[in-house]
Amino acid sequence: MTELAAALLYALAWAIARLPWWLLRMLADAVARLWLALDAREARVARRNLELIRADLDANAREALLGDILRTTARQTFETLRLWTRPAARNLADIVEVRGEALFDEALRSGDGLIVAAPHMGNWELLNQWLASKTPLAILYRPPESAVGEAFLRRVRANAGGDVEQVRAEAAGVRTLLKRLQKCGVIGILPDQQPKAGEGEFAPFFGKPALTMTLLGRLASRSGARVLLCWCERLPGAGAPRFALHVQAAPAGVDAADPAQAVAALNAGVEAVARRDFAQYQWTYKRYTLRPPGSGEENPYLDLYR
Repeated sequence: MTELAAALLYALAWAIARLPWWLLRMLADAVARLWLALDAREARVARRNLELIRADLDANAREALLGDILRTTARQTFETLRLWTRPAARNLADIVEVRGEALFDEALRSGDGLIVAAPHMGNWELLNQWLASKTPLAILYRPPESAVGEAFLRRVRANAGGDVEQVRAEAAGVRTLLKRLQKCGVIGILPDQQPKAGEGEFAPFFGKPALTMTLLGRLASRSGARVLLCWCERLPGAGAPRFALHVQAAPAGVDAADPAQAVAALNAGVEAVARRDFAQYQWTYKRYTLRPPGSGEENPYLDLYR
């Protein structure tokens, strides 16, 4: 039944994705307006994140930025349905610029192993497909709570083409990633998901301490692999989505043996990427749920659900 339900979800996604982009864009903008009107979860969480880290803006400016974030988020949702249900070769044609490809190719040739740190910026699903077109890789993912949701994600991400192994974020999965790196392979990690308590270190992210994964730094330190930041940035324009894909070296220190130093460097790199186009970053995610021990702070999102 799980696979059948996932297949039905895929069929629905395929049908929606076949609509022309101008109509999907109108639908996305309507969804964003509805989120605001209903004070939906996406609006509440993004607004709280702006209150936490954009004290430099007055209330009106934050609401304007909130609108931009929600429109971008909704458009990305429909955009991703297209990416998931079209041939990867067709999707890759949406990438009209690749900046730093020589750096990526040199890292592949080095034989050191490569960790791709892919922040939740722009469209990371398209980035997965570009990576799969370049090299075999393993992608770490955190499974949804729903078995149907996980089956659906595994199905659509299999559409990326190439040799892609989807690895669950659990102990066995971490061993799989390390072995791949020790054999000079390539892995992809979303570095800005909040880990479980005890599996990370706190480091500043937009000026506020955020629990940050130590996994990436440990893998880099133990394997000697190179670390690159990669993301697909959506380009402006009213037509169908077009992207610039970026590759750049991660900040010095992401591979430090000291976890505190590694996570500080990692967050600094992700923050620099997010600042390029603030609205394209995933601000509907509760990044600051867990607070530093002894800080006296409570979960800043608690009152959103009271």
